[in-house]
Amino acid sequence: MTPELFPTYPVLLVDDEEQTLMSSKIVLKASGITNVQTLSDSRRVLSVLGTERFSVLMLDLSMPHMTGDEILPRVREEHSEIPVIILTGANDLETAVNCMKEGAFDYMVKPVEKSRLTSAVHRAIQFRELTRENQLLKQHILSDELSHSEAFEGILTVSPQMQSIFRYIESIAASMQPVLVTGETGVGKEKMARAIHNASGRAGNFVPINVAGLDDTVFSDTLFGHKRGAFTGAQDARKGLVESASGGTLFLDEIGDLTMMSQVKLLRLLQEREYYPLGSDVAKRSEARIVVATNQDLPSLIRQGTFRKDLFYRLQTHHIHIPPLRDRREDLPVLVEHFVQEAAKALGKKIPTISREMTTLLGVYQFPGNVRELESMVFDAVSKHESKMLSLDVFKQRIFGDKGSQVALPMDEREMAPPVSWGEKLPTLKEISELLIDEALRRTNNNQSIAAQMLGVTQQALSKRLRNRNQDTHNEL
Repeated sequence: MTPELFPTYPVLLVDDEEQTLMSSKIVLKASGITNVQTLSDSRRVLSVLGTERFSVLMLDLSMPHMTGDEILPRVREEHSEIPVIILTGANDLETAVNCMKEGAFDYMVKPVEKSRLTSAVHRAIQFRELTRENQLLKQHILSDELSHSEAFEGILTVSPQMQSIFRYIESIAASMQPVLVTGETGVGKEKMARAIHNASGRAGNFVPINVAGLDDTVFSDTLFGHKRGAFTGAQDARKGLVESASGGTLFLDEIGDLTMMSQVKLLRLLQEREYYPLGSDVAKRSEARIVVATNQDLPSLIRQGTFRKDLFYRLQTHHIHIPPLRDRREDLPVLVEHFVQEAAKALGKKIPTISREMTTLLGVYQFPGNVRELESMVFDAVSKHESKMLSLDVFKQRIFGDKGSQVALPMDEREMAPPVSWGEKLPTLKEISELLIDEALRRTNNNQSIAAQMLGVTQQALSKRLRNRNQDTHNEL
């Protein structure tokens, strides 16, 4: 039997070095990305893209005949649905910026670490799959308007990405097929599951449960219930949550932590829509719509042998990936305002004024805890505030720490993506410091106070450095 390929459409690797193509293909296949094609002649890229569908294009920048610089804008113009990952042997900031401006999905400098390569391609595939789902359902998404906006009142957002997810939810709301909700900790997966239920118009209840840490017996009893006398202490029959959610939605959070035996039982529930209460040999019919969520990488768990591949495919009939807060920073102002009002009400305080600098400050932070972390920061700040203007001290403490160094990423992401990649020629200390200063100012919209904290120096030191630089430039002129 021919094994199923992943992703549905191939990943196309383009490089004039055959050895690079082969090694990249091996790394991707080892990570579960088995549908990979290679191409060494850059002149054929556009014609190949015109005759076959692809999930991702990985494009080398320096090639004979046609360079990646020449191909990228053509691909973005003619095949905008394909995310393009640029590879180059030159660690050139200007080139990277130009590629991102041209619409590249990601940019990596050779040699690329295996984890960095596979992570980038997996993210690009997820992006492509979401795009493809939206294209298949475009007849339901012809308008920017939501038919039932009230279903999403619990989720505050102005993000186009989130609005797209809402429209997708409306298009699948009536379906009884399961929905897989993925996203980092704190992005609001349960809120999204509740929105799915609200949009469905189902008359039954929304019943949530966190399945992390449940052994198989407790999982079965919780979901399916038991007959009287099914086990010691079972003096009365008890219905499970599947029955409680009849005609409604059963939400299973932390699905990646299920035991293998529990996964088998969940798979049967999804496929047959039947289940057996403990102690009973008579099947009951399920009338609950199943929505599951996880912050784990299920394909990775499959490769580790701790999650069933058939269950994964069954669960992602409809897949919703919630972007992290750092990828939708336009939501920061509306979320901060809402949490400030909530905190003031809960703490019995007057609503403080929010400074303009707040959005700039929060914009430099990566928010590993996402919306939940932001809410915690705001409540902490409001609890300590005493003047009319909400102080930024609590936020600066959480973001920069005691020593002024920015908490940028969760540990696992820092390990995958080193902060600096070195080319063959090392820059001078002066060049490095100038690049750091420019990048800090760019990220903070030229706010020297926040930029200085990002760099771990005082504002006076940064201002002096900038004055000296300006003076040197003036003298050269």
